Amino acid sequence: MKNSIVTGASGNLGKACVEKFASDGYAVTAIIPPGTTLGFTAKNTAVVEIDLQDEHTTTLALEKIISETDRIDAALLLVGGFAMGNMLETDGRALKKMISLNFDSTFFACRPIFKKMLTQPNGGRIIMIGARPALQPADGKNMIAYALSKSLIFKFAELLNAEGASKNVITSVIVPSTLDTPANRNAMPDANFKDWVTPEEIASAVADLCSDKIKSLRDPVLKFYGNA
Repeated sequence: MKNSIVTGASGNLGKACVEKFASDGYAVTAIIPPGTTLGFTAKNTAVVEIDLQDEHTTTLALEKIISETDRIDAALLLVGGFAMGNMLETDGRALKKMISLNFDSTFFACRPIFKKMLTQPNGGRIIMIGARPALQPADGKNMIAYALSKSLIFKFAELLNAEGASKNVITSVIVPSTLDTPANRNAMPDANFKDWVTPEEIASAVADLCSDKIKSLRDPVLKFYGNA
């Protein structure tokens, strides 16, 4: 049985990925924020509460999880958050909050996982979540702290691939446009929901990315824009 770790597991995309990987036969460690619940049950899934913005807590918790298994095949680092605000509306506090939530949480979780994967035969796959506003300035100008925090994810992935290539540790970044979720439908009731991308579509693609089906794929940034 392959082993996977999913952060942000209580979010819409996280839930879809937990369900997909569990149904594909992975043992899944679903990481959620303290005081929350996963909201559903899945076979071969253990739920762990970790404050991923706390480096010490995250390192200890993940080292314990890693020590209890022989390998980690896939790590889906999906935790994050969003905030509006252009340059004039964004101060240092707002910027630090987005960087902590979107980048620090990914960095802290990734370190022990990456270290483990470097020692494994056949390496492993790490999946991170980027954002279109980090790639397209016209989209990011009114959410500057969010866009800047997500831009770090792309550079982080490049650096990890530079170090992990010889050990077959491959890091990919997925970039959704608008996800078809209840919250987004409520926020944009007049939108054409068919133009959006479902969490299940992305989860299926991520599962393929972590499988042997496309094991020769390297360093990809996968854009799930639909027609949005």
